[in-house]
Amino acid sequence: MRSEQKEQTRQRMRQAAAEGFRSQGYGIGVDGLAKRAGVTSGAFYANFSSKADAFREAVAFGMDELLGGIRYFQDERGQAWWPEFVRFYLGEKLSCDLAQSCSLQTLTPELARADDETKGVFQEKLQAIAAAIVEGPDSPAKPVTPEAALTALASLIGTVTMARAMGDVQMAQALAGAMRQQLLADYA
Repeated sequence: MRSEQKEQTRQRMRQAAAEGFRSQGYGIGVDGLAKRAGVTSGAFYANFSSKADAFREAVAFGMDELLGGIRYFQDERGQAWWPEFVRFYLGEKLSCDLAQSCSLQTLTPELARADDETKGVFQEKLQAIAAAIVEGPDSPAKPVTPEAALTALASLIGTVTMARAMGDVQMAQALAGAMRQQLLADYA
């Protein structure tokens, strides 16, 4: 029972760290991360050796969420999974709260300054996501190589990043619509 409770606390802290880093970037302090998880800073350090360790865990957690989302679309949407995923990403993820946004979109800029171990975790998870896309069920306009999958993901996160930075909602939606058309060009 005690180990189960400890694991639940750790999962809550991983999720809170992911949400904290997504919403405030690497500049969020340990106290802010601990508060978001509903624990003390001491409890934070009982679970993470450092802020960099928490960031690495947040990256892994967020990338696992994205992989789970892709698998959900594959399981639930059948052959239409890729177009449905693109529409979802360029729709709902365009305007959701940053804490609930995709880690791929929000944490990538922070990763450019991360340590090699964290970059390694990101790369490993990203390759698994690309493989899941390529190896997933046949779907119209689905990328068929890992490079094409990574290009599509880069296009999605770039579009969402630019759209979020715009003050004009109509312009942001037009950008998302143009990318949706680009990614799904051969799909009627």
